[in-house]
Amino acid sequence: MDVRIQAINFDASEKLTAFINKKAERLQRHFPDITTIDVKLTVVKPETAMNKEAVIKVSQPQEEPVATKVADSFEEAIDLCLEAIDKQLEKKKAQK
Repeated sequence: MDVRIQAINFDASEKLTAFINKKAERLQRHFPDITTIDVKLTVVKPETAMNKEAVIKVSQPQEEPVATKVADSFEEAIDLCLEAIDKQLEKKKAQK
């Protein structure tokens, strides 16, 4: 599995990168056919409390669920995105 992290107009810390990789591994354990996870992090203007945006796209055969969330921290936004993607993947799994 390939995890690609893109931080727009800032440098992601090692701590944040490690957090994303850990969460991605957990998602892949539940859904082993995931090939790529693309994470795009942006600080939304203006500088307010809820200004950290995460967009996560998961690639797997025949589907690419995407989630976009804005939160107070990147960690919180990533958790919310992965929760939404997990629900999307579970729903697809149940339909099969």
